[in-house]
Amino acid sequence: MQIENLFENIKIDKKAEQFISLFENKNIKIEKIVSNGQTSAKDFWYEQEENEFVLLLDGYAIIEFEDEQIELNKGDFINIKSYKKHRVKYTCEEKPTIWLAIYYKD
Repeated sequence: MQIENLFENIKIDKKAEQFISLFENKNIKIEKIVSNGQTSAKDFWYEQEENEFVLLLDGYAIIEFEDEQIELNKGDFINIKSYKKHRVKYTCEEKPTIWLAIYYKD
């Protein structure tokens, strides 16, 4: 069994986010995401068929929904139900924002 660390190999790339798959099977997908000031494209909304549990491991972000926005700080988490329209409005530009995203079906 190999031990890995979520905080290893954090790349600072202002041009592109990192999406690192940690585990996946037919029911669940666990992903580490590293943002460096990236946001969702203008007028783009995620509306996926899976639920998404998001834990902010470090940094700061704002997730926007159609009717509200939520600020996330280190240690904050939310559960986004499937088909709930959302987008990333802001991620910290001074240091990496590190997310743990777990996609799952009911």
